[in-house]
Amino acid sequence: MNADMWLEVIVAEGDRLIDTDPAQLAAPVPTCPGWTVHDVIGHTGAVHRWAADKVCQTGLYRGYDTIAFPDDATVIDWYCDGRDLLVRELRQRDPDAPAKTFVGERTNAWWCRRQANEVAVHRFDLDSATRAGDERPIEAGVAAAAIDEWLELFAPRFVEMGPGVPEHLLGRTLHLHAHDHTDGEWVLTVTPRGFDVTRGHVKADAALRGSASDLLLALWHRRALKELDVAGEGSVADEILDLVHVT
Repeated sequence: MNADMWLEVIVAEGDRLIDTDPAQLAAPVPTCPGWTVHDVIGHTGAVHRWAADKVCQTGLYRGYDTIAFPDDATVIDWYCDGRDLLVRELRQRDPDAPAKTFVGERTNAWWCRRQANEVAVHRFDLDSATRAGDERPIEAGVAAAAIDEWLELFAPRFVEMGPGVPEHLLGRTLHLHAHDHTDGEWVLTVTPRGFDVTRGHVKADAALRGSASDLLLALWHRRALKELDVAGEGSVADEILDLVHVT
């Protein structure tokens, strides 16, 4: 996928948040315990504004968690304004130009992918509250690229921030297989800093098979492993995924 495609995802998935019935804002979100639909929309809007601030280098915010959002139904329009600001600023920039991020200098295209994945996962959160049992999957190509992002960005970051990798997990392996994507296989080997990742069909200590969407949502702890096809040592898969928790 390229930057233009990521921007299309931000618009399409953002539109689904904007279409929320205000009467549902107080509904609890099963995939984010303690959150309501209002919280999901406000959080995602704050992340969009924070990302736009990074792209524009305006230095308005220290982090997305410092951005207050409306406590009433106007949060939907507030989200829309933030989403549109982000898309507008990214569209007018060279996707390959350098951009500041929370992990050092990357590119504007990096932010396109990061924000597309952000809103796609949180749109699923919204669905879990407003259309339980009929949640819309994340498109396979988007989900597969988001798995790449989780492995490249979040896994090493959150393992480093955590209490450390238990010694008994070092060297254990997990195979992820997305049956609906042509390049949908990853093999994770646990290291002290996270995972070494290779691609291909390799026997591992545990394997998870499902759609790219369901695999991504399992990595983000939005899907239980029992909702996937699990082979080998399921407890190892559980422990490996438990090393990384992203909000």
